[in-house]
Amino acid sequence: MLSDNVKTQIRTIYKAIASALPNFRSRREQNYMVAEISKTLAGEYDKHRRIIVVEAGTGIGKSLSYILGTIPLALASKKKVCIATATVALQEQLLHKDLPFFLQHSGLDFKFGLVKGRQRYVCLAKLEMLIGGDNGMQMAMWQTKPDQSQVDMLQTLLKDYHEGRWNGELDTLKTPIPDHLWQQIACDKHSCHRQNASHRNCPFHKAREDVDSWDVLIANHSLLFADLELGGGIILPDPEDMYYVIDEAHHLPIVARDFSSAQATLRGATDWLEKMIKLSAKLQNQLKTTHIISPVQMLQDYAADLTTLLNQMANYCDTQASQFANSEGRLRFEHGKLPDVIKPLTENLATSSNLALKQFNKMQSVLTEAIKDGELPKHQADTLMTECGFMLQRLENLAKLWKMVAREDNSKGAPLARWVEQLTGGKQVDYLWCASPIEVGFMLESMLWEKAAGVVLCSATLRALNRFEHFAHQVGLSLNDGSRYLALQSPFDFENNATLYLPRMRTEPTDDQYTAELAEHILKLVEDETATLVLFASYWQMEKVVELLEGKLKQLLLVQGSAPRQQLLEKHRQRCDAGESSILFGTGSFSEGLDLPGDYLTNLIVTKLPFAVPTSPVEQAHAEYIKLKGGNPFLQLTIPDASRKLVQSCGRLLRKEQDYGRITILDRRLVSKRYGASLMDALPPYRRVIE
Repeated sequence: MLSDNVKTQIRTIYKAIASALPNFRSRREQNYMVAEISKTLAGEYDKHRRIIVVEAGTGIGKSLSYILGTIPLALASKKKVCIATATVALQEQLLHKDLPFFLQHSGLDFKFGLVKGRQRYVCLAKLEMLIGGDNGMQMAMWQTKPDQSQVDMLQTLLKDYHEGRWNGELDTLKTPIPDHLWQQIACDKHSCHRQNASHRNCPFHKAREDVDSWDVLIANHSLLFADLELGGGIILPDPEDMYYVIDEAHHLPIVARDFSSAQATLRGATDWLEKMIKLSAKLQNQLKTTHIISPVQMLQDYAADLTTLLNQMANYCDTQASQFANSEGRLRFEHGKLPDVIKPLTENLATSSNLALKQFNKMQSVLTEAIKDGELPKHQADTLMTECGFMLQRLENLAKLWKMVAREDNSKGAPLARWVEQLTGGKQVDYLWCASPIEVGFMLESMLWEKAAGVVLCSATLRALNRFEHFAHQVGLSLNDGSRYLALQSPFDFENNATLYLPRMRTEPTDDQYTAELAEHILKLVEDETATLVLFASYWQMEKVVELLEGKLKQLLLVQGSAPRQQLLEKHRQRCDAGESSILFGTGSFSEGLDLPGDYLTNLIVTKLPFAVPTSPVEQAHAEYIKLKGGNPFLQLTIPDASRKLVQSCGRLLRKEQDYGRITILDRRLVSKRYGASLMDALPPYRRVIE
């Protein structure tokens, strides 16, 4: 139950914040969201299922709501808060604006910070090996032969770190470093050995010591899943001791699915397996202990078996050349079922890769003990640990893939999507084997929902067709499992501030002449308008319209892909500030997270309903699974997804209460098709003009 002390504390803080914010307006929706979050996490509705799903429309102030609804309760309950977001922009807003403001005016004493993955920190051992030490090893570490400027850059980094001018984080570099170069010096879990003296000064581990003292942790969705996959409590605090706030939660199903997938090549794997055998032999030669002999010999046997099996699978794929040719280089196994002829091969690959992984871990344990006992010089120890780290990462991935490929699917759940992609262009054709779950709800239930002290899932767009069912199913929740669901309407005056316009059109998107008609309408719709954003469903159609409009517009178009996104947006704002007309062209990624308030956007044009074509193997497998169960993929997947995306697209127009403008949708299927009414009903109550 929520104690009276916490209730009073929340009210007091709210009043203090209201006094500190200029032009603050108390909103019933915001107050309700704060109260419902606190009561849910305190167990007032369900002691065992402390989960609340909140769709909070633009303008409610959801960040302040979940901060106020979680932090006072967490501090009183001796728990921590983890706020996980999908975008860097929201992380920075929380870190530099929202949480400092809350700390200043709440009267609470708490610490907070941004938790980053290992790959955001430099590995000092790798950095030192790349720029010095044994020349043979140094050159082997480089992916390509370095030029002197790269070596100089790394030497400067090392010097800046040791002299206190740099803390070892990628995000604090004064001069950006090329991605391929950073990947070679970034920290990773496999080559890390804290016992070594140099690792006690490791930037990553020093940052982790700070994390332990924080009460509120900001993370991204990927880092959250990295921790959950390890069982929780490894990177972040234990789930049982933490309230999770998952903001931008509509990304959660895709992030979870991608994080749970695996892929590996066949012939490429045989190449690094050969290097792994050589590495194990080097370990046996350099370590004095006899404990290394057995795991090395067994590892070499299993690696040899793996090489034989991978070559057999590659030979099988070679015999399927016609199928790859007929499917644009991709072979997907219907319903996830493998041909009988390769089932034993996949099972053997799963067994051998798992056994090889076990022996590699034993071998690395022996190495770690030898380093701990001081049997190896520092440089030699760092070199061996780094080489082992590279190999272990690959071997873990290989074992994960073949375990997924070979396992029997549960008859009660969705099968895995399994497919192979043909890779050409090298000396020899190779094949990329892939496996991915279709649905991830069961995984989220076991990894997070049943473990966490409490969870808040929120976003401006979670419902599809005005209902939570689609999202709940995607993330493994249901409407009657004890979880709470809250839909809060935006305080904006949609009817008076925005017009939804559907002009009369000759064609629909399925017509060959549709693109030409799009160009005609856009030309008219941008006339005498200062700030326009046109959203396209595909790059192809956007480029075609650009061609058709060439020479017909007074101003130069700002087209996605022609320059970095931020540069395009800055140019757009500059034109608007100067009183010039500006037109932005973008695709789906511009329909989310794009913030152009006030006079920076008054004319929004949506060219086409955002129907996703199931082109990826996972999407195809999902549609196939729904059909198998007697369902309709278009109604169960495509329409709900399009509804949420259309709400997001239209949401670009009104970002603040005083904003105004027109939304034009150039897709008559909204009125000509039966499903159109449902899509229209899910939109905010704009003033409607339908020709």
